[in-house]
Amino acid sequence: MTGSVDSPAFRLAYVPGVIPAKWVRIWNERRTDVPLTLLQVSAAEAGELMLAGDADAALVRLPVDRTVLSAIPLYTETSVVVVPKDHVVAAVDEVTAEDLADDIVLHPLDDTLGWERLPGLPAIERPATTEDAVELVAAGIGVLVVPQSLARLHHRRDLTYRPVTDAPGSQVALSWPEDRTTDLVEDFIGIVRGRTVNSSRGRRQEPEAEQPKTKKRAGAEGTARKPAAGRSAGRGGGGGAGKSGSAGRNARSGGKTGGARQGKPRRKS
Repeated sequence: MTGSVDSPAFRLAYVPGVIPAKWVRIWNERRTDVPLTLLQVSAAEAGELMLAGDADAALVRLPVDRTVLSAIPLYTETSVVVVPKDHVVAAVDEVTAEDLADDIVLHPLDDTLGWERLPGLPAIERPATTEDAVELVAAGIGVLVVPQSLARLHHRRDLTYRPVTDAPGSQVALSWPEDRTTDLVEDFIGIVRGRTVNSSRGRRQEPEAEQPKTKKRAGAEGTARKPAAGRSAGRGGGGGAGKSGSAGRNARSGGKTGGARQGKPRRKS
């Protein structure tokens, strides 16, 4: 259900690693009347913020609680393993989960990869956040599998990362409270889905003025009925000439054959 009253600003939350700059730029170009406010939040806070009414929508990592939140998946990130630069993994281009079997693989509480079976050896404790886990990797405690954007976000000179080919990917989605699908939310949905400003599905599209219909058939008939100038004149002149010529021929013919024949008077003998 679309809300009837919009906020004076559109409040967009986003979780670490997600970069909303492109969509914000398009919003600012199209909706100059409504400022967009960005709110950076943790993965755990995003849903609570929306349900509390403190954010209109959020760029999150799936899964979310679909009983109260709507979500549109946008893209899936590659997962990578973060290791010290002197780790054996740093010598290859990519690895599999099985290649990490002998390593302690840290599993932070804010992890969103959704493993069916965690790779490697478990740590004694789970780090509270991904940022904490990166610090433990730097300390030589273990390795960490995360979405690539988070590896870039927490980059350190003493660490590197490599793709894990069979790790689950991280899906980034646009989410909002299911019972608060406002017009502004609809506008932002159109932006992240790549609709143009003149898209037929865009909410703010103005109806086009109806163009008067041209009666092509009538015009075509009118054109067909209009004779060419030269041909018309020829037919008209020829018709008239034919009639007068015929009358003249008849008159001459009648004078010779049809009427009383007049000759010279006979001489009396």
